[in-house]
Amino acid sequence: MSKTVKLGSMQYGIIVLTVLTALIHLGLGFSFLGNGALPILFLLNGIGYLALMVAYFWGGSISAQLVAMRGQIRWAYIAFTAVTIIAFFIMNFGNYQLPGLVDKLIEIILVVLLWRD
Repeated sequence: MSKTVKLGSMQYGIIVLTVLTALIHLGLGFSFLGNGALPILFLLNGIGYLALMVAYFWGGSISAQLVAMRGQIRWAYIAFTAVTIIAFFIMNFGNYQLPGLVDKLIEIILVVLLWRD
Protein backbone atom coordinates (compact mmCIF):
# COMPACT_ATOMS: atom_id res chain seq x y z
CA MET A 1 0.00 0.00 0.00
CA SER A 2 1.32 3.43 -0.90
CA LYS A 3 2.45 5.71 1.91
CA THR A 4 1.48 8.87 0.07
CA VAL A 5 -1.90 10.20 -0.99
CA LYS A 6 -2.20 11.75 -4.43
CA LEU A 7 -3.42 15.31 -3.98
CA GLY A 8 -5.91 16.66 -6.50
CA SER A 9 -8.32 19.58 -6.36
CA MET A 10 -10.70 17.77 -3.98
CA GLN A 11 -7.91 16.94 -1.56
CA TYR A 12 -6.58 20.50 -1.67
CA GLY A 13 -10.14 21.68 -0.97
CA ILE A 14 -10.29 19.42 2.09
CA ILE A 15 -6.95 20.78 3.30
CA VAL A 16 -7.93 24.45 2.80
CA LEU A 17 -11.33 24.03 4.47
CA THR A 18 -9.80 22.10 7.37
CA VAL A 19 -7.13 24.74 7.95
CA LEU A 20 -9.77 27.51 7.78
CA THR A 21 -12.08 25.92 10.34
CA ALA A 22 -9.14 24.94 12.56
CA LEU A 23 -7.87 28.53 12.54
CA ILE A 24 -11.34 29.84 13.36
CA HIS A 25 -11.67 27.47 16.33
CA LEU A 26 -8.12 28.12 17.55
CA GLY A 27 -8.68 31.88 17.25
CA LEU A 28 -11.89 31.65 19.27
CA GLY A 29 -10.17 29.48 21.85
CA PHE A 30 -7.32 31.92 22.36
CA SER A 31 -9.60 34.97 22.35
CA PHE A 32 -11.84 33.53 25.10
CA LEU A 33 -9.04 31.94 27.15
CA GLY A 34 -9.69 32.29 30.87
CA ASN A 35 -13.48 32.25 30.50
CA GLY A 36 -14.30 28.73 31.68
CA ALA A 37 -14.25 25.50 29.69
CA LEU A 38 -15.53 26.80 26.35
CA PRO A 39 -12.16 28.16 25.15
CA ILE A 40 -10.57 24.78 25.88
CA LEU A 41 -13.23 23.09 23.73
CA PHE A 42 -12.48 25.51 20.87
CA LEU A 43 -8.73 24.84 21.17
CA LEU A 44 -9.21 21.07 21.28
CA ASN A 45 -11.54 21.28 18.29
CA GLY A 46 -8.97 23.22 16.24
CA ILE A 47 -6.21 20.79 17.21
CA GLY A 48 -8.50 17.85 16.42
CA TYR A 49 -9.14 19.13 12.90
CA LEU A 50 -5.42 19.52 12.23
CA ALA A 51 -4.60 16.10 13.70
CA LEU A 52 -7.27 14.37 11.59
CA MET A 53 -6.06 16.16 8.46
CA VAL A 54 -2.47 15.05 9.07
CA ALA A 55 -3.54 11.47 9.82
CA TYR A 56 -5.76 11.38 6.72
CA PHE A 57 -3.28 12.75 4.21
CA TRP A 58 0.15 12.10 5.67
CA GLY A 59 -0.48 9.23 8.08
CA GLY A 60 1.59 6.90 5.92
CA SER A 61 4.65 9.00 6.65
CA ILE A 62 4.01 8.52 10.36
CA SER A 63 2.95 4.87 10.52
CA ALA A 64 2.21 2.10 8.02
CA GLN A 65 -0.76 1.16 10.21
CA LEU A 66 -2.35 4.56 9.51
CA VAL A 67 -2.27 3.79 5.78
CA ALA A 68 -4.41 0.71 6.41
CA MET A 69 -6.77 2.78 8.59
CA ARG A 70 -7.31 5.62 6.10
CA GLY A 71 -10.96 4.66 5.57
CA GLN A 72 -11.65 4.67 9.30
CA ILE A 73 -9.81 7.98 9.68
CA ARG A 74 -12.03 9.44 6.95
CA TRP A 75 -15.18 8.36 8.81
CA ALA A 76 -13.80 9.75 12.08
CA TYR A 77 -13.03 13.04 10.27
CA ILE A 78 -16.63 13.19 8.96
CA ALA A 79 -18.08 12.30 12.38
CA PHE A 80 -15.86 14.88 14.15
CA THR A 81 -17.04 17.57 11.75
CA ALA A 82 -20.70 16.53 12.06
CA VAL A 83 -20.52 16.59 15.87
CA THR A 84 -18.97 20.07 15.69
CA ILE A 85 -21.83 21.29 13.49
CA ILE A 86 -24.49 19.77 15.75
CA ALA A 87 -22.83 21.13 18.91
CA PHE A 88 -22.81 24.64 17.42
CA PHE A 89 -26.55 24.57 16.81
CA ILE A 90 -27.30 23.10 20.25
CA MET A 91 -25.02 25.49 22.16
CA ASN A 92 -26.11 28.59 20.24
CA PHE A 93 -29.80 27.76 19.85
CA GLY A 94 -31.57 30.89 18.62
CA ASN A 95 -28.45 33.06 18.88
CA TYR A 96 -26.66 32.37 15.61
CA GLN A 97 -24.14 34.91 14.36
CA LEU A 98 -22.72 35.27 10.86
CA PRO A 99 -19.12 34.14 11.62
CA GLY A 100 -20.41 30.93 13.21
CA LEU A 101 -22.76 30.26 10.32
CA VAL A 102 -19.96 30.86 7.79
CA ASP A 103 -17.81 28.35 9.68
CA LYS A 104 -20.66 25.82 9.64
CA LEU A 105 -20.96 26.29 5.88
CA ILE A 106 -17.22 25.58 5.60
CA GLU A 107 -17.70 22.43 7.69
CA ILE A 108 -20.70 21.23 5.66
CA ILE A 109 -18.68 21.58 2.45
CA LEU A 110 -15.81 19.76 4.20
CA VAL A 111 -18.12 16.84 5.02
CA VAL A 112 -19.31 16.68 1.39
CA LEU A 113 -15.73 16.65 0.07
CA LEU A 114 -14.66 14.00 2.59
CA TRP A 115 -17.70 11.90 1.67
CA ARG A 116 -16.78 12.07 -2.02
CA ASP A 117 -13.04 11.51 -1.53
